[in-house]
Amino acid sequence: MALWKTDDELFQLTRRELFPAVVGDVMDKLGLLQQFLPPQIKPLDPKMIVIGRAMPVLEADIADIGADGPGNAFGLLFQALDSLRRNEVYICTGASPTYALWGGLMSTRARMLGAAGAVMDGYCRDTNEILALNYPVFSFGGYAQDQGARGKVVDYGAPIEMAGVRIAPGDIVYGDIDGVCIVPRAAEVEVFTGALEKARGEQNVRQALESGMSTVEAFEKFGIM
Repeated sequence: MALWKTDDELFQLTRRELFPAVVGDVMDKLGLLQQFLPPQIKPLDPKMIVIGRAMPVLEADIADIGADGPGNAFGLLFQALDSLRRNEVYICTGASPTYALWGGLMSTRARMLGAAGAVMDGYCRDTNEILALNYPVFSFGGYAQDQGARGKVVDYGAPIEMAGVRIAPGDIVYGDIDGVCIVPRAAEVEVFTGALEKARGEQNVRQALESGMSTVEAFEKFGIM
């Protein structure tokens, strides 16, 4: 039986007691070996944490912005952004790393909708504006070049793949300064229950090490390191 009843309870518990590394360790033991997104995806501020349900977005490079007319310069981007719900994470892939996929106004809209954050397989821009909002955005970093003349959203709310990691709508996206992992919905209870058990056990190991116990002794006693 889960130790939480709602997403709010799970996400609060996760923020209070967990970190992506321990969640990843548990997924490894369950055979979910490829759940971390590329390591260059980092928070704009090292203290930022993102956790929420995935709302996947697919972006594509375009060769001729005039082909679809000026009214469709961003494709389905506005619809994707407006579809965000509370506790969802806008998570986007598919574009070449030659322009920004996210910005300040998008952060403002997502925040107003109660969305949990944004994760880009590429760059964002308006960095100072996003930092002032203190909105969790994870990306390759800041790059001012706009997507309007270079790319557009072609689909959203459907499964995507990022560097070999499958991301389905409703999967849990969890990230901090050490990286972003994807927890499949079907495994989330087992993963987070195991992670809480492991994290609480690590507290005992830490206390033992601080008391002078050797790493060999600590591992033999607790089976955690």
